Amino acid sequence: MERALYGPGGFFLTRSPADHFRTSVHVSGRFAEAVAALLLRVDTALGHPSDLAFVDMAAGRAELALAVLRQVPAPVAARLRLYAVERAARPEGLDPRIGWTACPPAGVRGLLFANEWLDNVPLPVAEADERGIARYVEVRVPDGAERLGAPVAGEDLRWLRTWWPLEAGGARAEIGLTRDRAWADAVGSLAEGLAVAVDYGHTRAARPPYGTLTGYRAGRQVPPVPDGGRDLTAHVAMDALGGTMTTQREALRALGVDGGRPPLALASTDPAAYVRALAAAGEAAELTATGGLGDFLWVTAPVGPRCADLAAGPDAPGPALSR
Repeated sequence: MERALYGPGGFFLTRSPADHFRTSVHVSGRFAEAVAALLLRVDTALGHPSDLAFVDMAAGRAELALAVLRQVPAPVAARLRLYAVERAARPEGLDPRIGWTACPPAGVRGLLFANEWLDNVPLPVAEADERGIARYVEVRVPDGAERLGAPVAGEDLRWLRTWWPLEAGGARAEIGLTRDRAWADAVGSLAEGLAVAVDYGHTRAARPPYGTLTGYRAGRQVPPVPDGGRDLTAHVAMDALGGTMTTQREALRALGVDGGRPPLALASTDPAAYVRALAAAGEAAELTATGGLGDFLWVTAPVGPRCADLAAGPDAPGPALSR
């Protein structure tokens, strides 16, 4: 999976991800509005530092970073340091105000935002054999034929027992230890601020019995063969990351994204404004839809006491992300 996604000729190094799948960033500019609003909350909590960082993990072509830059007020933009974290080469003609790096910058203060990053962090798959022993699933390239390999052991086995216990007879799990570590490293790169992971996810109470690993190519779901020609993705065990968890629906609503229809009276007093408001409401509705993007999970991890309330729950004081 590592080689197929990020090795020589790998999917993310040779192809534009936006040609194969669509994220909340591509759905609507309202998503970037919400992220910018969160960045301003972080800025206030940090006391408006002279260098305010926005770190865009798995940036693609830096679409989110560019949109956030356009959304913040000019005085904030003058203090803003933007970092697009991406293993592919820097796109030609990218705004020079956006730094390009393969790893999150160390020691910055601000907001680290990981939208649909962790689902592409490579991980092993395990399956329980008829005796209930968890074994690694091996896959052959190029035909995708599978077989059970060695028993899962060590830290992988401890992770399975804690977060995704398997039962005998073919049940599968995706061992999320690599994701937990990648997330911990990303959070640890901040000197102070807030880290947010947004992704397809599940919790221990509702793990999918046969896993979620799949492939995507040209917008269509395909078998997850690690041949470098397709996206490979698996939902994230979000509760294993730690931090405070809420749905995208609740997080975006708390950040001002509302899918409610504008008042009908506006149609007669200002038809153009009504049409714009109706379009914005439709985009908000897609971002927060039950059974769709609204079910994405957000995990927030504050770094430093000044940002602690930014990850507060619905009943806590401060600018919570859930209501």
